[in-house]
Amino acid sequence: MADTRPTGPSPEALRAEIMRQVTIRGDDKSICPSEVARAYGEDWQRLMGQVRDAARALSREGRIDILRKGRPIEPEAVRGVIRLRLRPAAPDPETPD
Repeated sequence: MADTRPTGPSPEALRAEIMRQVTIRGDDKSICPSEVARAYGEDWQRLMGQVRDAARALSREGRIDILRKGRPIEPEAVRGVIRLRLRPAAPDPETPD
């Protein structure tokens, strides 16, 4: 009988690793999704789809931006080369400029 247990990090672990890396990188910088996958070892390529799925979930939650050509895109529009960054905080309407 084949082993049907999932292998690799859980979706929650991948989301946590994305948040850890974008937080460390800072508000005005971005990371490559492969940096997240590489944090889990040499066989990182197999995790890229899962990392992208985790990034989509975080984007839908409003926690990160997914960037294509330096501009935020909708999670459903993810294709090709992307980068991830911490979503900038919305300006406080009570704070004067």
